[in-house]
Amino acid sequence: MFVVFLKSIITFLVVFFVIRLMGKRQIGEMQPFELVITLIIAEVACIPMNDPYIPLYYGLIPIFTLATLHIVLSFISRKSVKVRKLLSGNSLIVIDKSGINYKNMQKMNMNIDDLIEAVRTAGYVDFSQIAYAIFETNGQLCVVEKEQPQGGEESKEPQKTLLPLELVVDGKYNAHNLALSGTDQSEILRVLDENKLRLSDILYADVRQDGNAYFAPKYKPAFCCPITINGGNNW
Repeated sequence: MFVVFLKSIITFLVVFFVIRLMGKRQIGEMQPFELVITLIIAEVACIPMNDPYIPLYYGLIPIFTLATLHIVLSFISRKSVKVRKLLSGNSLIVIDKSGINYKNMQKMNMNIDDLIEAVRTAGYVDFSQIAYAIFETNGQLCVVEKEQPQGGEESKEPQKTLLPLELVVDGKYNAHNLALSGTDQSEILRVLDENKLRLSDILYADVRQDGNAYFAPKYKPAFCCPITINGGNNW
C-alpha cells in the first residue's frame, strides 16, 4: 500500500512538472498534437501508479519522452510554416459574405446542428447578423458581426430583439417550429420555387417574429425574404 502511495505522489509531481513545461493552455485552446500528447501522458501515468508490481520507470520514461516530443514539435512548428500547417491544420471560414460555407463544413466533418451550437455558444443567435465566422485550428469559433448602418437620431432608438426560429435544418422541416410560427410548408416551397431551389438544397432556414426569413442553400449564397407567419407572438 505504501508503495502505491509513494508512486502516486511521484507520478503526480512528474506529470505536474511536464504539463507546466508544455505551457499554460486550456484543453479547448490546445492544438491537435498537443491534445493527443496530453491524453497519452494521462494514460501512461496510470499504468505504474495502479499496479505496485510495475516499475515506476515504465511510466516515467514515456512521460518524459512525450514531453520531449512536444517541445521538439513546438520548436519546429515555430520555425516552419509547412510543419505548423501539417500539425495544426488551417483555420476555416464556415460563414462568409455568401452565407454558410457548406464545403468547409464538410472538410471539418461538421453538420448544421454543430454550427448552430457553436454560434450560440459564441453569443449569437441570428446568422443574418454575422459577416464571417471562422473556426480556428484549436477549435475556437471567431465571429465577426456585420456592420450596422449609421444614421441620425433614429439609429439611437433601441431595436426590437428578434429570436430566429429554425424551420428547415439540413433539408428537413421542423414540424414543431412550423406550427409554432404558423408557417405552412407551401410558403417555404413558394420561396424555394422563386429561387429555383429544392428543399434538399437548403442547409438551414429560419424566421423571425417580424416574418423576415433567412435561407442558406448548400451551394448558393444565402438570402433573406419575408414569409407569411401567424404566430409571431408564440416565441
